[in-house]
Amino acid sequence: ENVTEEVDEDGCLSKSSSSRKKIATAIEKLGMKLLQNLETTPDQPNIIISPLSIALGLSQLALGFEPKQEFIEKSQQFYGSDAAVVESLEQINEWVDKATNGKMNNFLTALPPNMLLMLINAIHFKGQWQAQFDPRFTSRGVFYLDENSMVDVEVMEAAKHPLSLFTDNELEAQVNYIIKYPCMYYLLVIMPVSGHVNISSIATKLNLSNIYERLPREKAVQVKIPKFKLEYCQELQEVFIKLGLGDVFGKPNLADISDGPLLVSSVQHKSIIEINEEGAEAAAATTVVISRASNPVFHLTQPFFIALVNDVLQLPVFMGVINNPSPGAPIIQRADPGDKFGYTADKNYMGTFGGPPK
Repeated sequence: ENVTEEVDEDGCLSKSSSSRKKIATAIEKLGMKLLQNLETTPDQPNIIISPLSIALGLSQLALGFEPKQEFIEKSQQFYGSDAAVVESLEQINEWVDKATNGKMNNFLTALPPNMLLMLINAIHFKGQWQAQFDPRFTSRGVFYLDENSMVDVEVMEAAKHPLSLFTDNELEAQVNYIIKYPCMYYLLVIMPVSGHVNISSIATKLNLSNIYERLPREKAVQVKIPKFKLEYCQELQEVFIKLGLGDVFGKPNLADISDGPLLVSSVQHKSIIEINEEGAEAAAATTVVISRASNPVFHLTQPFFIALVNDVLQLPVFMGVINNPSPGAPIIQRADPGDKFGYTADKNYMGTFGGPPK
């Protein structure tokens, strides 16, 4: 394949590459498999991952079948990797901090024992809303965790915000995309009508290319989006074993990397996402919105699935399930909508979906 023929005048990859589409599809499937098998906890009610970052780490590991010097050379050629002698924990954390523009300043808390080699990659994204939100209109609101409970959140609001949205009957969800960025990155949001994100159901029905082709033209929509900053950190060894990759941790053939027996002892993944009035910034995932179809209103008020997607390749760089955008806030039990806890009922929300999640 001649790669130069697949790059446009802006240096972006062309859509014509069938091999790149296959890679994008494989990364999408990896991300969905991980989301299906990773479990939430009270401390981590949300799951945010970068399937691209994880896939890059695993694929670079495959170069271990090459001779030692060739492993280093091909790592530099295909991944832009620089080889360095690990001298301290601070050295690694400083590298990650710089690579993520200061979003991750404590990636590792300790160096793994018996470590011979560490492969590290980092992905950082920062995008602005097409029309930024005015901080003067940010106010307190609620996010429904389920039909019985909710949490207090900061809500950004705009009377006319450019969105592309539709209702997907097969997914039984509202589908929306927002944000454009160089080489056309867009943020996909899927909010199920039920108020519960069944990732297994979404995985069997979701096709990023198909959804993208069905997106209607943008229109001005009244939008309400929770403002938040979330972190997710997970050791992936257990989930990879569940997915049938146990040999990587037990008896991989990595003899060509170095002399002596080797095994993969750990796969650490950490991601951070922030949504504010200016836009979205992430070192592993990103988010946004929801509403009713009958009127131009789009309010994000219950759990949703998100993906930051490269428009050229339909490749998900970040994916996640947001169940609670304010995990540190106390959970409030719902009473009759409207007068408890100082909140006013969102009348626009009582539309297509018939109220808070059922």
